[in-house]
Amino acid sequence: MQAVQFHEIGGPEVLQYGDVEQPTPAAGQVRLRVAASAFNAADNGMRAGFLPIPIRLPHIPGYDVSGTIDAIGDGVDGVSIGDPVIGFLPMEGDGGAAEFVVAPAESVVPAPTTIPLADAAALPSVALTAWQALFDDGGLESGQRVLIVGAGGVVGGYAVQLAKRAGVHVIATASPRSEAAVRAAGADEVVDHTTTDLLDAVSEPVDVLLNLAPIDPERFSALVGLVRDGGTVVSTTAWMPTPGDEARQVRAATVFVLPNRERLSTLVSLVDDGALTVQVTRRIPLSELPSLHAEAAEGRIAGKVIVLPA
Repeated sequence: MQAVQFHEIGGPEVLQYGDVEQPTPAAGQVRLRVAASAFNAADNGMRAGFLPIPIRLPHIPGYDVSGTIDAIGDGVDGVSIGDPVIGFLPMEGDGGAAEFVVAPAESVVPAPTTIPLADAAALPSVALTAWQALFDDGGLESGQRVLIVGAGGVVGGYAVQLAKRAGVHVIATASPRSEAAVRAAGADEVVDHTTTDLLDAVSEPVDVLLNLAPIDPERFSALVGLVRDGGTVVSTTAWMPTPGDEARQVRAATVFVLPNRERLSTLVSLVDDGALTVQVTRRIPLSELPSLHAEAAEGRIAGKVIVLPA
């Protein structure tokens, strides 16, 4: 089968596109004929060695995947050959940047039926990150207020939609380029962070501050002042500490996205109910994945990119 893999940690040049052996599912696993995988910033970080995830070499990236089940290992019940599924695969193992991938059966759930199967690869880890940040780590509840810094990104788009659906007042930061999309996602207030100081723009304390942007640590600490006493600061920027305020009992939490099959199924249901929109910005062939990694190494990739096998 065709795949992209790397045998050593390094720059984008370590990625190789070519023939590799087609995997066979072991007990408890299924094999997918891949419809698409999704590129995530963590793929770039794992390849470059920036993230402390113990991947096995050689490694095929792409831990978000969609496809159809085409082989089933021993001891797996409840699925059939041909079932369309999506999954957030274990990050240390091979991913979906290939024509076929094996996955633990508990990592996959039935795919949404209202969007193309390939596009559904854009959903799993980013939507799970948004949910975990808001509700599991943030403890956000209906009637509360949330400030989402960096809402113009992919996780931010899901966070705005999920928070609004939960009955939360959403204040979001965005650039002029992404302002319309953030408003369309449901934000009640949008602050242009390129022209406006958040400390002046937010007039009432928020219950949760969710940071999704690579902001200056001193600036981040200053924003904690916008959180009410007893509130929560949550961040996905794991490379720097998340600030809190012990004197005011403002709790700090850093998100490390976790697999959750039940929650992923709920997110699929929200997509099929029209309550959650999946956005795909670009679709590229598998052979161009090394070029995408080179692009990511030079700067952030805008939007969500899915990777299609030949």
